[in-house]
Amino acid sequence: MIWLSQAGGIWTLRINRPEKANSLTREMLGQIDGLVMRALDEGARALVLTGAGKVFSAGADLDEARAGLATDGIWEQLSGHIAAAPCLTIAALNGTLAGGAFGMALACDLRLAVPGAKFFYPVMKLGFLPQPSDPARLAALVGPARAKMILMAGQKIGAEAALDWGLIDRIVEPEALAETAATLAADACAARADLAGAIKRLIG
Repeated sequence: MIWLSQAGGIWTLRINRPEKANSLTREMLGQIDGLVMRALDEGARALVLTGAGKVFSAGADLDEARAGLATDGIWEQLSGHIAAAPCLTIAALNGTLAGGAFGMALACDLRLAVPGAKFFYPVMKLGFLPQPSDPARLAALVGPARAKMILMAGQKIGAEAALDWGLIDRIVEPEALAETAATLAADACAARADLAGAIKRLIG
């Protein structure tokens, strides 16, 4: 349920479960993590995460969440691998981002979203803590109070507000999402292999 494509140094991973709002099972998360590590081992210059259909991901599959997936360490492992990637990472959000799927997007260097995307992380309502690294990454982007608005007050944020807050970096029409991600990755793909990682370390 995860599609992989490669072109010119760009590895694109697409969540392909649109009939279930791209909700994530333990198997899917493991597959994404394995493909991320494979991409890095094989010298990817840019990594793009996106989804099929009109939702990027609704988070954990509900049945598996109730069975323990909501607190499984695979979420933190995956976001950690994305955050540590020595290449440019882009979340090309084709629609709404919810729940545990936030971790993948927060760990990326850049986040693009379509105009109708919404952002929410209803851990208070569901009775779970967010994944350990997510609150700090969220607060680094939007500030502590706005992070609490999302995580504690359960607010659902639209794309315009997300851009204003710094949660996303650009709003892009759906038909231009892949092209925009490729354009943003062009310099990283053309540069010396170690340059992107070195710049990321300088930024911190």
